[in-house]
Amino acid sequence: MTSTISISRAALVAAPLLIVFTSFASTSSTRVGANVPAAIRAAENDIAGVVSGPKGPETGVWVIAETAELPTKLVKIVVTDDRGRYVIPQLPKATYDVWVRGYGLVDSPKRRGTPGTTMNLTAVAAPNAQAAAQYYPAGYWYSLLKVPDKSEFPGTGAEGNGLSPSLTSQAALLRTIKSGTCTACHQIGTIGTRQFQPSLGKFSSSVAAWDRRVQSGQAGPTMTGTLDQLGRQRMLTMFADWTDRIANGEVPAAPRRPQGIERNVVITEWDWADPKAYLHDEVSTDRRNPTINANGKLYGALEVSADYLPVLDPTRNEVSQVPLTVRDPNTPVANPPQMIQRSPYWGDEPIWTSKNNVHNPMMDGRGRVWITSTIRPSENPDVCKAGSNHPSAKLFPLARSGRQLAMYDPKTGKLTHIGTCFSTHHLMFAEDANNTLWTSGGGPVVGWLNTKMFDETGDEEKSQGWTALILDTNGNGKRDDYVEPNAPLDPTKDKRINAGLYSVAPAPDGSIWGTTLGFPGGIVRLTPGPNPPATALAEYYEPPFNNPKAPVQGFSPRGGDVDRNGVMWVALASGHMASFDRRKCKGPLNGPTATGQHCPEGWTLYQEPLPQFKGVTDGGSVEASYYTWVDQFDTFGLGKNTPINTGNASEGLLALKDGKFVILRVPYPMGFYTKWMDGRIYDPNAGWKGKGLWATVSTRAPFHMEGGKGTTSKVLHFQLRPDPLAR
Repeated sequence: MTSTISISRAALVAAPLLIVFTSFASTSSTRVGANVPAAIRAAENDIAGVVSGPKGPETGVWVIAETAELPTKLVKIVVTDDRGRYVIPQLPKATYDVWVRGYGLVDSPKRRGTPGTTMNLTAVAAPNAQAAAQYYPAGYWYSLLKVPDKSEFPGTGAEGNGLSPSLTSQAALLRTIKSGTCTACHQIGTIGTRQFQPSLGKFSSSVAAWDRRVQSGQAGPTMTGTLDQLGRQRMLTMFADWTDRIANGEVPAAPRRPQGIERNVVITEWDWADPKAYLHDEVSTDRRNPTINANGKLYGALEVSADYLPVLDPTRNEVSQVPLTVRDPNTPVANPPQMIQRSPYWGDEPIWTSKNNVHNPMMDGRGRVWITSTIRPSENPDVCKAGSNHPSAKLFPLARSGRQLAMYDPKTGKLTHIGTCFSTHHLMFAEDANNTLWTSGGGPVVGWLNTKMFDETGDEEKSQGWTALILDTNGNGKRDDYVEPNAPLDPTKDKRINAGLYSVAPAPDGSIWGTTLGFPGGIVRLTPGPNPPATALAEYYEPPFNNPKAPVQGFSPRGGDVDRNGVMWVALASGHMASFDRRKCKGPLNGPTATGQHCPEGWTLYQEPLPQFKGVTDGGSVEASYYTWVDQFDTFGLGKNTPINTGNASEGLLALKDGKFVILRVPYPMGFYTKWMDGRIYDPNAGWKGKGLWATVSTRAPFHMEGGKGTTSKVLHFQLRPDPLAR
């Protein structure tokens, strides 16, 4: 891997357009005069110095140190202060390549250094706008996409806008090309997507190149099928126009450099997994008590790509693997190696081989790792089906489950399979005496495992339960007979809804929150009651979409989390972080009118800090964060209950502080994209050095990132110093 981004010859030609020149000019740094600032010297375990450019100190630029001399590759990244000074702290003994990267610059030449070295570095100004823009996050490039105007909807097929009649609005299209499909798996706007790889082939037009691109590899059937559903030719034309304009020199508006506390961030990265595998999530501690596993190993989930848990020991800078098995050898591969066309990176080789399809890991108070994992074929045993005496099956029998559970105990090295009747996707522990593990992904039901009972008895059947989602539409405060989702309301009965949970988040008060996908999508609050299979009641709330009572419109939650006050925070496909505070609702929370749009006053939307697509005027941004995670216990340093979005198009984390976003950009390698994070406190008395956030690179296409084929997923540690020079 190299730190230097490949820039085409055309990009180095002087910018011919005024709009391009203006974009480049806005990248100029804020410099503090031409005088060299006071020198700073390195301490024993750090590298320090001053970054200067042609006009003086360079503020708000990144200094990157990378070494391959440890058991796994390690990178540390810091930001210069308002006088161009930097300190890269706590470096293991090794020799590092050190260089400067920043908006308005191109990478400086690498210099070799060791801890204890003072290194004054010279920044290199970008020769033109195109060269500068190569370092912008993917979302800035994606914002150049021209989407159909609102006047072209609803879709009318070939004789109208060329899109599917099912796309009834511009917002419905945006949801689909963002977190509904495309960017739920990888970014669009990376070097691997805004350009065509020579290995893809030669084509008569960009439309033809895109047509071939979306058929590539094991994801080809899904990608090309999505385009067919949306309106293939119009979609191909839209993306081809985008890449053509970029190839002809168009560049996006420039981002701002890191400011304020953004300059206090230290990022540490380790390679893990392998170049053919992609990560979904990682876990470092118990969500309920982030001091658990304080200095221990981290565990990852490889979803469909491979059957092992990648493991990082951050104290030793070592990686390892936990092999995964299935209970039934007839368990099928999660993503069969069916290809329409060869991958331009991997040819005919099927690189995704997993049967376990581990999606989400979670750690308990004993340091054990619980995972959503396929352990058998989807046909359920009789205990789950109609005719069973299981309390949950008698109320709502289940014939199939697509993914179940497993648990790995690092102390014993044992992997335990747990067959669930319900499907699983995400999981999270409640704060109760039973250490109940709640799961999403069950479709019409929400499932759970009483882990206390399972530990005591080993009985997976008795320890599990599930419930349908029932609204109290008759408003009497208890669960009664109900009508089915497609049936009209009956004032004497309740109503079942098909609002399967995508994310799941137990709240301190015992309620269970989750998001439900779709358009406009929504969130669910579940109150289990004393006998959850029979007493659980649900509430359903939609984001304010086309609601005249709401000043800001939003739509389509994906991942969400709850804070210590019971406020639900979600990432919206409209390019917002949103909070929902049930305490603000003015009308009834149950009854015949409580069907989704009955509490717009409970929602607050915060626009994420990226531009919007060309032609979109309804607010929001091109961002479509995959997940919102709440730092309930201040494991980072911005305060308790800080909500943080995954910033998938921003190539960083987006933390909301006092109503404004703090951007934790990952500048190297370009293409950072994560789906989850957690925070760990490993020494509560050590200040910033004793805690931090953990995340992993989660794109399904790490070969789209800087470095291309051979780039592996990374584990990242984000720490917040009191100032940019703290050691």
